[in-house]
Amino acid sequence: MNSKKRDFLISISIIFTFSLIIILYLNYFFISKFGLNQDNFIYIIIPLIVLGLAIFLSFSISILKPLFKSDEKLQQSIKETIHELNIPVSTIKMNAQLLQKTISDEKSLKRLNRINQASNNLLKLYENMEYNIKKQIDKIDKQEFYLDEIIAISCEKFDDIKKNTIITTNVPNIKLFTDLNGFEKTIDNLISNAIKHNIKENPLVNIEYKNGILSVYNTGEKIDTKNLFIVFDKYFQEDTSKDGFGLGLAMVKEFCDKNKITINIDTLENGNSFNLNLKNIL
Repeated sequence: MNSKKRDFLISISIIFTFSLIIILYLNYFFISKFGLNQDNFIYIIIPLIVLGLAIFLSFSISILKPLFKSDEKLQQSIKETIHELNIPVSTIKMNAQLLQKTISDEKSLKRLNRINQASNNLLKLYENMEYNIKKQIDKIDKQEFYLDEIIAISCEKFDDIKKNTIITTNVPNIKLFTDLNGFEKTIDNLISNAIKHNIKENPLVNIEYKNGILSVYNTGEKIDTKNLFIVFDKYFQEDTSKDGFGLGLAMVKEFCDKNKITINIDTLENGNSFNLNLKNIL
């Protein structure tokens, strides 16, 4: 337990105990003076409960205010730092691209390509950090985008690691309105999962959209029925021989729940299909 949590719990405990002592004393005083019966019960107990809540809230606000203020300052500092990180990384990337136009030496170009790749990786890390922080302390802004474009971008990311896996798509140009970054990560995780758990010979991933349902199908061993209820649990891995930490599908489920997207799994003889009902974000 960190110090801030400990301080918070101690503060709340002290405030609650203090408020309780005051109310018990007042309760004893009024009962001793007026007695307690059906006629005066409501006139003694209800006002004491209201007074107890008022005392608890007033002391809570004054004592816990410094804790909340320090959190606000920390959040603001993190936001500003994350924002400033973007500037030097963008500068490196832009200058590397300008140098590529003036350099013809093959070795130098390879070095510039590595700089460019490293810059892209840093920018991606920056975007992920910014998104995760906003998700925790801010409301994520929703925006309009097209489903087929996001699917195409996601599929491109796996060109280097899909090996002999064939990825087919049948997705129309329909407009969605939701958290773009979160939706993109959801699609990335589903495609990554489909590639990872595919068969060795003629592996296939098929992504298609029909009647509001986006399906990501992969050939492979079907998910055991008993695991269908826990496959989205954090750290769960049906096949522990595969690389990963069991976080991808948990992130998918978290995003879907937050954005009212129903997700279910169809287990077929030759594979599995993850189905997302997108009707609430069309």
